[in-house]
Amino acid sequence: MSAGDLLVWRPDTSEADARRLWMLPPPAAVLVMEDDGGDGRIVASAQITPAQAGLGDHVAQLIFIAEPARAAEGLEREMAQAAIEHATELGYRAMQSTAVVAGNTRMVAIWRVLAFRVIGTLPSAFRHPQGGDIDLYVMHRFLPYKTYRPRRPD
Repeated sequence: MSAGDLLVWRPDTSEADARRLWMLPPPAAVLVMEDDGGDGRIVASAQITPAQAGLGDHVAQLIFIAEPARAAEGLEREMAQAAIEHATELGYRAMQSTAVVAGNTRMVAIWRVLAFRVIGTLPSAFRHPQGGDIDLYVMHRFLPYKTYRPRRPD
């Protein structure tokens, strides 16, 4: 994340600020994946929040981070699948990610394999440290309906 080429956060975001931005109160949900070496080091995380308040809260907004060095092990796809399953269990009907860096072709490919579609492009919306201003994608997919009950009890 510190290279500034995969997320819209500033590369110099402090750990304290990152925790404040990431660890939101309910109804947000945060998933973490620890290194299987047993040292408790987090190697991937997903933040799931309602995309909108009120009548738009049946769509999940997903923000996702993973340790790039572990990509060959399938870490990103495993975390993405866990986020999809968790959002489905929470009763969300669809999922979107509104800031997928177009230059992150590996992650865009993973999202596409997992049935996400690019439904919009935000031209030059990301200041890439090496590539200059590049596009951000808005990606979306429907989730399997577990039930048609409201996502949260009234």
